[in-house]
Amino acid sequence: MPSNSLTPLIAIHITLAGSALALGPVALSLRKGSRGHRAFGYAWVTLMLGAAISAMFIRDYQLPNIAGYTPIHLFVPLTFWAIARAIWAVMHGQLRRHRSSMWGAYLGGCVAAGTMALLPQRYLGQLVWHQWLGWV
Repeated sequence: MPSNSLTPLIAIHITLAGSALALGPVALSLRKGSRGHRAFGYAWVTLMLGAAISAMFIRDYQLPNIAGYTPIHLFVPLTFWAIARAIWAVMHGQLRRHRSSMWGAYLGGCVAAGTMALLPQRYLGQLVWHQWLGWV
């Protein structure tokens, strides 16, 4: 994908994922069970689900792929699984499992996937490192 083709889908995905990356620490740091924790948690889950759903429609046929899906797409089902597990856990009073699932979703779905997305050969990496910063 050329570095100048920021499509609406990619812009939406970057906005959702970047917002989830920024909001995650807020939700994770607020007092557990508080109104703020719940509100920021719901917002974060919504952003994460939106980012995961939008990622399913972003394909890259230039990197090693299967039908346009690259290894970074493995974070999509992992994100769905971690969030579903966290919701199930909190509904059943399993707060430790809820906490570990949310941390896993944040570290995997935001931090690890975001790190992979910023690799120089990926679109976002090209956009950030080459086009915006002129480093690579």
